Amino acid sequence: MLSHKARYALRALVELARKDGSQMTASDLSVAADAPRKFLEAILLEMSRRGLVRSRRGKFGGYALARPADSITFAEVIRVIDGPLALAPCVSRTAFRKCDDCPDLATCSLREALLRARDATSDVLDRYSLADAARAGAAEVPPERPIQPAAI
Repeated sequence: MLSHKARYALRALVELARKDGSQMTASDLSVAADAPRKFLEAILLEMSRRGLVRSRRGKFGGYALARPADSITFAEVIRVIDGPLALAPCVSRTAFRKCDDCPDLATCSLREALLRARDATSDVLDRYSLADAARAGAAEVPPERPIQPAAI
């Protein structure tokens, strides 16, 4: 599940993408992203250190994207803030390690499903940029479909 920290980061960066190179103050960003200002400032500092935003201090200071919005993906932001997209370390591309409670990777009954989930998630988020989100409006969530029991 996406952390609040990652949600705030994504919302703030989408707002910066909408500004098309102009900067915004942390206060204005916190209002636009509906995020606590002090918490957002810490997030912005982390993103500045990782090259996603640039900051300018002083009376006319603020934050702006460090790169074009179409070159920053949701996956990159989430990885910076929350770490790997994978649900388990044994299927992570960026932080692979064997699960502590798994006796054998080759015979793990969970790994195939977790690999597919990672690939599907990565496939969407690696292709969806801040520019895409800035152009799009709020997405309508489709009604939940009932889960069909497996055929026996």
